[in-house]
Amino acid sequence: MQILRCPAQLQLLEETLRKSLPTTLPVLGTVMTVARGNPASHEVLVDSWPHFGIVLTRLRPEEHRDPRDYYTNQLAVFYRDEGALQALLRGTEAVTRARAFQILGMQDGLDEAVQEVASARGMKVE
Repeated sequence: MQILRCPAQLQLLEETLRKSLPTTLPVLGTVMTVARGNPASHEVLVDSWPHFGIVLTRLRPEEHRDPRDYYTNQLAVFYRDEGALQALLRGTEAVTRARAFQILGMQDGLDEAVQEVASARGMKVE
């Protein structure tokens, strides 16, 4: 996953996400916040740029205080194909099993993908 920091990239991503509202809403707000100064210490990650398959927003890892606190480790996701989501959940540095987390998204198939990956790893999902 690649972290977007360049204002031009964030602006282009924002414009792209606006075209797919309302499904992009969980990530669009954070993209806008990061592009405008990032007072909340979030980061925006994509699998590739400029032709991304998935966008993930999260609090910067150095801001985490308690690995068991899934409220501070909220992830928001927008994906163009389920393969990118499966790859993200199965094993990337962006989503680590060392921390409890919540994943937010508005797309069909998100819950099923999370349940499938969790059961394959013998993990419980609430």
